[in-house]
Amino acid sequence: MHDAVIDAPFGKVGIRVDEAAGVVSLIEYLPGEVASVAPHCPLADEAARQIAHYLTSPRATFDLPLAAVGTPFQRRVWEAMCAIPPGETRTYGELARQVGGTPRAVGQACGDNPFPIVIPCHRVVAANGLGGFAHHAGDGFYPRVKRWLLDHESAQQALPL
Repeated sequence: MHDAVIDAPFGKVGIRVDEAAGVVSLIEYLPGEVASVAPHCPLADEAARQIAHYLTSPRATFDLPLAAVGTPFQRRVWEAMCAIPPGETRTYGELARQVGGTPRAVGQACGDNPFPIVIPCHRVVAANGLGGFAHHAGDGFYPRVKRWLLDHESAQQALPL
């Protein structure tokens, strides 16, 4: 199922690649009890390395070939999310005004993001709080992951680069 599963402070991160196409096809958050999987190809190894680096250094950048997926609207939202600097957030409404959509449509595009961390959907929040994450709301696993990612990036704001 996954071409690599790496440890993360909040659980695990699963990575799938399309080796024939030379692209990362999926990144997903997984609970800690999921077994780790050593990368089995160079692209999975590189994706795992870059994500692991981000988990220790939130200013890390990504240079991964991602599968060309999503609707034109989703791609506009994902591109706008990539422009949000680490340690900063935008609301669903702000992104909606920027890309020409509604806050709900932006939330759907965020939840449909197949490359979290690399495309930082965690940086998009509700006007009145954290908002959902990966189509989940409340106090469950995914909102805790979102909170960890935001805290991870915010903690680095005070440190010199």
